[in-house]
Amino acid sequence: MHMEFFILFPLVVIAMVFTFTAVVHWSESQRKEREAYYKAETLRRISEASGQGASAAVELLREDERIKASKTREGLKIGGLINVAVGIGLMIFLHALLGGADRQTGSVYLCGLIPGLVGAALLAYVYLLAPAAK
Repeated sequence: MHMEFFILFPLVVIAMVFTFTAVVHWSESQRKEREAYYKAETLRRISEASGQGASAAVELLREDERIKASKTREGLKIGGLINVAVGIGLMIFLHALLGGADRQTGSVYLCGLIPGLVGAALLAYVYLLAPAAK
């Protein structure tokens, strides 16, 4: 094989990945913009239809906000649990890999506390500090 192949191949792959990522991001933003437009248009038409239409539109907005807040809280719960599990797994793995704490390696396995405490902070926020669901 030629040396140029080993140099050009990773460059081409990197360019392809970044191009793909840009196209995916652009299409996702277009989809979200379109959804927001249709939602706003629907709410406008409902509110203009009758006197009860305005109250129905406001209730629909409130329900959407409740669903969004619920999904956010569930995402934080899952993220916290995953981080705690990663931290515990990392601690166990490093402790087993290094054979415990001796003078040369120190307590390297305690670096598993970093993701574990991040997960604990996420869970503490969700259960103690986050606004309650209405």
